[in-house]
Amino acid sequence: MNLFRAIYTSQPFGFDEGILGGILIDARRANLRDGVTGALICRADVYLQWLEGPEDMVRATLARIKRDDRHLEVTLHVAEPVTERVFGDWAMLHDPAATWIWTQKEVADGAVERATPAEITGFFLRLRRPA
Repeated sequence: MNLFRAIYTSQPFGFDEGILGGILIDARRANLRDGVTGALICRADVYLQWLEGPEDMVRATLARIKRDDRHLEVTLHVAEPVTERVFGDWAMLHDPAATWIWTQKEVADGAVERATPAEITGFFLRLRRPA
């Protein structure tokens, strides 16, 4: 099986605990069905999501997210073949965007648009191996 990784950011629309819970339930159900694993970092001003699995399933997941009105300004930062999963044990690991990602002011000032693939990847690798 050819593994593929995609990392995107989006702006939440109507963010609250109920909407986030719905996103996580939908993601976990679809990801289990499609063989996709990953992680979601989120808060009221930004979502960052790491998806990995069969390329066709990851791309189908991205297409679903782009159609989802709970996500605005979906931006793909990383899309690449990989040899192994990083979050293979998680249908969707959720992290409530601890203070080590951008501040709300940095997001408002365009940090997401300026982010490098390495910077965004690093956020997730830190989730996997907490400091």
